[in-house]
Amino acid sequence: MRAAFWLIIGLMLSALSALLFLWACGERGRSCHSSRKFLLESGFGLNALHGYVYLRWIRVYIGTLLRLPDPRTSQSAARAADWLAQRYHGKVLTHEHAREIVLLNREIPPQDLEQIVPFAVARTILLHGPPDVVVYECVCRHVRTVHCQPTQVCMIIGKPFTDFILEHHPNDSRRLTQAEALELLEAEHQRGHVHSAWFKDAMLGRFYAICNCCKCCCGGIEKMRQGVRIMAGSGYVAEIDTTSCANCNDCVEACPFGALSKNGGGIVRDWDLCMGCGVCEATCAHGAICLVADERKGVPLDVRALKADPQNPF
Repeated sequence: MRAAFWLIIGLMLSALSALLFLWACGERGRSCHSSRKFLLESGFGLNALHGYVYLRWIRVYIGTLLRLPDPRTSQSAARAADWLAQRYHGKVLTHEHAREIVLLNREIPPQDLEQIVPFAVARTILLHGPPDVVVYECVCRHVRTVHCQPTQVCMIIGKPFTDFILEHHPNDSRRLTQAEALELLEAEHQRGHVHSAWFKDAMLGRFYAICNCCKCCCGGIEKMRQGVRIMAGSGYVAEIDTTSCANCNDCVEACPFGALSKNGGGIVRDWDLCMGCGVCEATCAHGAICLVADERKGVPLDVRALKADPQNPF
C-alpha cells in the first residue's frame, strides 16, 4: 500500500513538473490571462496539461496526428486510431445547422449529447448566445504540400477557447462578427466543403469548433476513408430523384466520403458511406438531390431543438 501511495505521489509530482515546464515554455516568461482561465476550468490535472499543449502548439499537435500510420497497415495502428477517435471526434453538420449555431441567441446549458454524438467521451455542448467566434488557420490544409484556399477557415466557438487562440496565436486568428461567421460558412458551403462540429476530451470534454473541411486536405475525412469512424453523420442521407437526375457526375466528383457512384448510367448512393453533409445537394444544378432525415443515421445536432426545451431536447 505504501509503495502504491508513493507511486501516485510521484506521478502527481511528475505531472505538475511537466505542467510547470510547459507553462514556462508556452507563456514565454509571462502569464497569459487566457491560459490561467483555461487551466482553472480544466482543473490543473493531466487533462489540463493535454489541453494546454493542444491549444498552445495546435499546428504541431494536429500535424503529428496527420502523420500517424494508416490504420489499415497494422492492428496496433488501427487500435490507436480507434482510441483517438473516442476522444477527439467530429459531427457532420448540415449547412442549416451550422448557421443555427452561429445565430444562437440564448444560452445552451451543459448537456451530454449521447444521442447526437455516439462516442463514449467528449460530447458535451455549452454555448452562450450569441457565441463568441474566432477564425483560425486550418492546420490540415497547411500540412499538405498542395492545399485548398483560403486557409483561415477553422472556427473556434466559445470561451475560454477563443480567448486562448487570440492571445497565443494573434497572427493566425481573428475574431468574427456574426455576419462575418455566416459569410464564411456560406463561402465554404459554396466551395463544396463540409461543416463539422468538433469535440475533444482535453477541451473540457465539449464542443469547441466548427471546421469547414475539404476532401483533399481534411484529416478527419482522410481517417474516415481509412475506415476510422472519427466523424458521426449528420442524421440525414442524400436522396436522388432519378427522374430529374441528368447523370452529369458532378455530385460523384463532389462527394467527400465517396458515397456516390455511377452505375449502369445512373447515380447510386451508398447508404453506409453517406454522412448527410449536403455537398451533393448544393452541387447538383438540376435539383435532383435532397437531404432527408434518417433515424438510423442518428440525431442531428440542431441547437434549435436544444434551446427549445433544455430538460428534454428530444
